[in-house]
Amino acid sequence: MTDEEYMRIAINEAIKGTGYTSPNPLVGAVIVKDGKILNKDYHHKYGEFHAERNAILNCKEDMQGADIYVTLEPCCHYGKTPPCTDIIIESGIKRVFIGSADPNPLVAGKGAEKLRSNGIEVIEGVLKDECDKINDVFFHYITHKTPFVAMKYAMTADGKIATRTGASQWITGETARENVHKSRLKYSGIMVGIGTVLKDDPMLTCRITGGRNPIRIICDSKLRTPFESNIVKTAGEVPTIIATVSEDKELIEKYTDKNITVIQTSDDNGHVDLNELMIKLGEMKIDGILLEGGGELNFSALKAGIVNKIECYIAPKIFGGTEAKSPVGGIGVDVPDEAFVFEKPDVSFFDDDILLEWRLK
Repeated sequence: MTDEEYMRIAINEAIKGTGYTSPNPLVGAVIVKDGKILNKDYHHKYGEFHAERNAILNCKEDMQGADIYVTLEPCCHYGKTPPCTDIIIESGIKRVFIGSADPNPLVAGKGAEKLRSNGIEVIEGVLKDECDKINDVFFHYITHKTPFVAMKYAMTADGKIATRTGASQWITGETARENVHKSRLKYSGIMVGIGTVLKDDPMLTCRITGGRNPIRIICDSKLRTPFESNIVKTAGEVPTIIATVSEDKELIEKYTDKNITVIQTSDDNGHVDLNELMIKLGEMKIDGILLEGGGELNFSALKAGIVNKIECYIAPKIFGGTEAKSPVGGIGVDVPDEAFVFEKPDVSFFDDDILLEWRLK
């Protein structure tokens, strides 16, 4: 097998930790000796051992002179667990293949340098783009200290998210909707506007067996979230945040009494200041957000510059209607040159539905 093939196995290991390592990265490791895989493992959960340590500690064979393939540069500092560089050095491994460099200032090249200074050969950049891709949330968060935001919506082939009557269930098929729940598992938070709460009374939970619910974030400038809504009724079971510009202390207390965290931001033309909200959510260690807002919130998020990625599901249906809503509302841009531009498309198929993913250019 080639170095790339071993690293791809490590990537497949890494993604097994999706939804459980936040705000740590996804990391996989594969130990190889004389063309034989001795062991492979991954970072299972935040606060627990990292991939390299798991792979080495659980390896039952002699690792002297072996290679290890790791999707992310091994850490060299004490955090919740000891440095991975130390156990690699102690194991007798002689070559380390690295996919992504770690942008964390506590590591950032220091891990690779420590290995080299201890006589271990280090080869960097193996399947770098693929390794980077699985940690786009971590890389953004560790660099900016604000959540990575993916704006998700489902639309018809003519760009509608609902009919002219407002009916929207369902645009995509069951397989595509199941994949949305995988996204809800991936991101530590899910955000909608008050309009979605009033219209759909959603739960905003992850319906994957054994999955973890994202933290629910409701942008509700005037505190109109109904106390009989699913969001409020289940706030004791699912962590819930309401972001508002309201200063009504009595009303705020009614929500906090229901186990809801209320975040107040500056008033941005009558709306929540989204940039200020991102800073406060980042301080709460919310590293990634799936934005499932309606057209108004989507435009506000784009205008505020907080959107890093688009997840656009397209169904083979046409609704038509000049009054039928599109994914992004608001006032829009005046000329094409003012468009919000994304790049690097990925295409996936879910039966007859298509998922297009773009990154911010």
